[in-house]
Amino acid sequence: MEWLTGPFEVAFVQRALWGGVLVSAICALAGTWVVLRGMAFLGDAMSHGLLPGVAIAALLGGNLLVGAVVSAAVMTAGVTVLGRGPRLSQDTRIGLLFVGMLSLGVIVVSRSQSFAVDLTGILFGDVLAVREQDLFLLGVALLVALAVSLLGHRAFLALTFDPRKAATLGLRPRLAHAALLGLLALAIVASFHIVGTLLVLGLLIAPPAAALPWARGVRGVMALAAAIGMTATFLGLLLSWHLSTAAGATVSALAVGLFFLSHLASGIRGRRRARRSAHGRAPGTPAAGVASLSGPGPRPGAAATGRPRDH
Repeated sequence: MEWLTGPFEVAFVQRALWGGVLVSAICALAGTWVVLRGMAFLGDAMSHGLLPGVAIAALLGGNLLVGAVVSAAVMTAGVTVLGRGPRLSQDTRIGLLFVGMLSLGVIVVSRSQSFAVDLTGILFGDVLAVREQDLFLLGVALLVALAVSLLGHRAFLALTFDPRKAATLGLRPRLAHAALLGLLALAIVASFHIVGTLLVLGLLIAPPAAALPWARGVRGVMALAAAIGMTATFLGLLLSWHLSTAAGATVSALAVGLFFLSHLASGIRGRRRARRSAHGRAPGTPAAGVASLSGPGPRPGAAATGRPRDH
């Protein structure tokens, strides 16, 4: 029992655990929409796009969070503006913005000869350095994320599953998309100090993707994703303490590992259900839902598209 509880008797590990719990909740709210809308590349681009702002803030001795917020605002505005152009695909525009921001960050870093330690923290995070004021800011960020998620839930839902209907219902899909980008930026800014700009997708994407086969609706995905993220945080901190590994990377790796375990279990469940269905058919009757025999099949309460319903 000492092996399990001992690390969390230390004050800075306790703060790291609380920081990871808050970040997991924030990422669950934003990451669910990212997964459902297939915006993983956008999330990756925005997380890497934080580098120039954070690097400039570190170079000038300023607040890294302020630098991250400025970079996130630039990325959000850039994606919104470039998204209106009809000639290039969205991935092309996002990719060019991503490379431009990342290149600018590397140029800023190259101007300093003593940036190695700071850069490591920026790229990979330093969850064990979470302070009490960081926890306060994360708490505020979670409240903001909850408010945006509650107020925009109907518009986000319509935008995700039927953008044309969103416009027909007067839900202002462009404004909803901008608000969703803001929610994504908030989650990334809140997370980069925990797992860094390179590993932020581990908490943003993996828990919602792991929750997707088991949840009945969007809110269910969010709740289960938060629980999975918190589990990855606890286990990651525990293992990093005993194995002397990088805490942020361990948390991110466990989140991805839980995703693979979830989908492996979902596949096994689907095959068992398919076999039970096949054995339970009357002789000579055709299989109901032949497609289900070749894969895990739709989740309970899921639409034909594989996305969960919500009411």
